[in-house]
Amino acid sequence: MTTDESTRWKALTVALVAGFMTLLDVSIVNVALPSIRDDLQLSPAELQWVLSGYALTFGLLLVPAGRFGDARGRRDVFVAGLILFTLASAAAGLAQSALWLVVARLVQGAAAGIVNPQVSGLIQQMFEPKERGKPFGLLGATIGVSTAVGPLLGGVLIATIGPAEGWRWIFYLNIPIGIAAVWLGRRWIPVATSERRRESLDPVGVGLLGLGVVLVLLPLVQEREWSGNGKWLLAVAGALVLAGFVAWERYYGRNQTALVELGLFKVRSYALGALIGLLYFAGFTTIFFIYTLYLQSGLGYSALEAGLAITPFAVGSAVTAAIGGRFVQRFGRHMVVGGLVAVIAGLVATDIMLKVVPGSGGGWAAAIPLLVAGAGSGFVISPNQTLTLAEVPVARAGSAGAVLQTGQRIGTAMGIAAVGSFFFSRLASSQGDWGPAFRGALWLTIGFVVVALVAALADVLTARRQPSEALAARSSSRAADV
Repeated sequence: MTTDESTRWKALTVALVAGFMTLLDVSIVNVALPSIRDDLQLSPAELQWVLSGYALTFGLLLVPAGRFGDARGRRDVFVAGLILFTLASAAAGLAQSALWLVVARLVQGAAAGIVNPQVSGLIQQMFEPKERGKPFGLLGATIGVSTAVGPLLGGVLIATIGPAEGWRWIFYLNIPIGIAAVWLGRRWIPVATSERRRESLDPVGVGLLGLGVVLVLLPLVQEREWSGNGKWLLAVAGALVLAGFVAWERYYGRNQTALVELGLFKVRSYALGALIGLLYFAGFTTIFFIYTLYLQSGLGYSALEAGLAITPFAVGSAVTAAIGGRFVQRFGRHMVVGGLVAVIAGLVATDIMLKVVPGSGGGWAAAIPLLVAGAGSGFVISPNQTLTLAEVPVARAGSAGAVLQTGQRIGTAMGIAAVGSFFFSRLASSQGDWGPAFRGALWLTIGFVVVALVAALADVLTARRQPSEALAARSSSRAADV
């Protein structure tokens, strides 16, 4: 389905603003954690839940919400999620205790999981396949910038308003934006007519997937708080539940429309694109997690200075994501390969600059390498999203995009758990020497990006061997979209 030119770009703007707001809350809280801890007297475990609880419920709701939007209409689900997110933001800002704040963050994350799959689904709904490069480029820029600019915006609020109240305005900021987005979303986002609105929502599949995702993510987000190796039995149990989910979907899909169309993973571009997204986000988001800690605790930067030091990454990502969206149809997965190479080169150069320039000057010296890494990131996120969803029928756009984002959330949790564990164990063994701990963790982050590069190269090489098959698949997809 398409809609008129003016309305669909207005609708896209509302969707991207909402997506930016929900993704911003993944990273903006990082620099506010010390202020929140001091004001509400949070324990380390409670502080971890403020950060990771959001990611947990975010990942949990993505696929069911995407499926519900496909079946019942994306606009109404989008608006409902926005209303819930705005209310939860107000509750978080008003929090007077640790439990209050943690519950508000859990609800915030769930609302973000409802909103985000509708964004990619709306792009599929409103734009023809050949037109999707630009809107997906803007979506990629939104993802990259929201993650990277979060620490800077949080630092500005805390520096301007003060530590005691600044952290509350991180959440209050969402209220006027959310209200405007709800009103404009109801006005501009089109309602898609669909014959699929009465189909079953596969409640058994929803339950199995939800339980499996929780069991996999929980030990990852709690890795630093739960001692011992017993916690990893939950991940094993989660893998078994997800295997049961796959078996159920195969059975259920014989006569009904399943929650996740497993046949999508037989499409090379979708399967490898989802894998690239998982691996890249395992490295991409951990950069900000360990770098902000290193700058503030290791080099003595303020929250604002730490945010400024990371800004070059955000600038580079914003510029190239928009460019990448325009040229992705011409260069395909080669653009993703080039972007991953640039990210690796930029991060390696960051490590070199931090070694060459000692002390507090290191963070500023790393600005140019981070700009290069950010520019590379812009050529990864949005082009990969466009290519991964290129052959997905519009009727399955929401759930397919949600599966892609769920992989990204799992990758984020996996990366933070692995890199964070390495970082803090190295810090303890070096008796508080932040430099070696950070650089070692940075190289582990680079490792995730290298594996993502291998997956992207595999897609490029396979495409060269099967050009006619790929062309036929694209033609079939376009016919289904029309």
